[in-house]
Amino acid sequence: QVQLVESGGGLVQAGGSLRLACAGSGRPISTATMAWFRQAPGKEREFVAAIRGVAGSTFYADSVKGRFTISRDSAKNTVYLQMNSLKPEDTAIYYCAAAHRPLYTVVAISTSYDYWGQGTQVTVSS
Repeated sequence: QVQLVESGGGLVQAGGSLRLACAGSGRPISTATMAWFRQAPGKEREFVAAIRGVAGSTFYADSVKGRFTISRDSAKNTVYLQMNSLKPEDTAIYYCAAAHRPLYTVVAISTSYDYWGQGTQVTVSS
């Protein structure tokens, strides 16, 4: 069993930055695929970024590429999402997700993940 707890959300002005953290317990995250998804009001949950396996390969949605960075601290069993140059359209609840196995072609599909955090709200004002 894996438990995920997100933190770091909040209110920020457009152009600002936030760093989200996802602390995992119960299983090392270094061999798993860890990801961030987000869901805005009235919209479906969408993929944001993922980091896979021991090699730490990273993947990003086109909408955040160049602005967001996903990283991992295996010693702390924590995954981070550094978000820069934030835009009002980044406003959403951000969820951390974990999959037992390395994901390849399905890395951006939410149903591929086994565990989810409770979410943290990010609001970007214009």
